[in-house]
Amino acid sequence: MQALKAQILEILNEDCRTPLERIAVMLGCDLPRVAQALEELEQDRVILHYSPIINWDRTDKERVEAMIEVKVTPQRDMGFDAIAGRIYRFEEVKSVYLMSGSYDLLVLVEARTLKELALFVSEKLSPLDSVTGTSTSFVLKRYKQDGVIFVGESTDKRMAVAP
Repeated sequence: MQALKAQILEILNEDCRTPLERIAVMLGCDLPRVAQALEELEQDRVILHYSPIINWDRTDKERVEAMIEVKVTPQRDMGFDAIAGRIYRFEEVKSVYLMSGSYDLLVLVEARTLKELALFVSEKLSPLDSVTGTSTSFVLKRYKQDGVIFVGESTDKRMAVAP
């Protein structure tokens, strides 16, 4: 069953909209077995969420994204987990990673405007007791995310079929 689950994860990682029936055919398994494996992956919190990759630059939605390098003082008996937990609960925060290197946490944030993002850093993030420093970098242009190329030619090389 582990090999089946690993194969299902690979397929869903490429396209989370792949129907179960198609996954079953691709893997040469029966549908109930694939459905059971998928349910177990969700129950075990291996699969946490299904999400599309959206090119927001092609929409009317205004948004500003930034990556904030955060230096913190770990809390006694809690390490970095307690401060990371406080940070990831803010609605502006999309992701938080514990890092090796010159800073401790990488925080990916999103806001409607540059002002809102600046207020988040100055009024919510920086004042936290354990935070000793931040360095903010704004996303100016996205070229590739999760293996999907955003600019240039399409990765679909199939010929168009006309009626």
